[in-house]
Amino acid sequence: MQAQKFAIINGDDFGFSHGVNQAIIKAHKEGVLTSTSLMVTGEAFDEAVDLARAHSTLAVGLHLVLVCGRSVLPSSQIPHLVDSAGNFPYSPPRSGLRYQFIQATHEELRQEIRAQLEKFRSSGLRLSHVDGHLHMHVHPVVLRILVELADEFDIRVIRLPHEELGMSLRLDRREIITKLVWAGVFGKLRRYGEGLLKSKGIGFAERVYGLLQTGSMTEEYLLGLIPQIEANLVEIYCHPAVAIAGEPLNGSPGAGEAELAALLSGRVGEMLAVKGFKLTNFDKAPLASQTFTHSKSPKFW
Repeated sequence: MQAQKFAIINGDDFGFSHGVNQAIIKAHKEGVLTSTSLMVTGEAFDEAVDLARAHSTLAVGLHLVLVCGRSVLPSSQIPHLVDSAGNFPYSPPRSGLRYQFIQATHEELRQEIRAQLEKFRSSGLRLSHVDGHLHMHVHPVVLRILVELADEFDIRVIRLPHEELGMSLRLDRREIITKLVWAGVFGKLRRYGEGLLKSKGIGFAERVYGLLQTGSMTEEYLLGLIPQIEANLVEIYCHPAVAIAGEPLNGSPGAGEAELAALLSGRVGEMLAVKGFKLTNFDKAPLASQTFTHSKSPKFW
């Protein structure tokens, strides 16, 4: 008997702006989006929490921000991480190297990660999963801290990006050098992360799509991607948004609207159904009998 296949469709950057919040709620109510990841330092954080409370079927995780964003803690407590205004650097490679080789950042990272988890918990929302802005959460130093805090904050699922390079290139060969580099770097991080999460009983999806096509998870791309997916539990993530005058964008101009259109597309929903995927999230009961384990809940890898 063929195993049931599940798809989690996640919208990142919840709380970043009113336009992002609007898009995520619209995609959940009218489209295929089942899950979202909350930036607790986002300008529209309070609105996002209210919206999440009003839409109980939307699973909400933490979108950990350790680069290209603001901190929870004041700069005086984490001077090696942020500038005087509490902003992280806008260079993921530079930040990653600092976190790896500058010992003084390690305890400050622990404090800031705890503060973001505590702010999420203070919202009263259930923590569905943890992922990170620009995937800084899979940095070995950061991931080890998350694993150490997993029991205290009931972290049951952490995103580990994992998608097939060849499949992505067949669908879209743009940015080929970037895709080659990212596939190599995040492939190694995935292998490290799998062992670490398994040792703690923390779940992760079999495949995670979105990294290699970031900002261009369009209807056309998804219609080409979904028929090729062979895994039984997948996460597809994107960054839907509605542009509002005066608000910053969380991607290139037009990208958020294109990804929102993909999530609202009836053709995408139909393709998921035709290929046997049941829409779900990391909190839903069907996962309890699937391949996902944790000391307290279902497990999947």
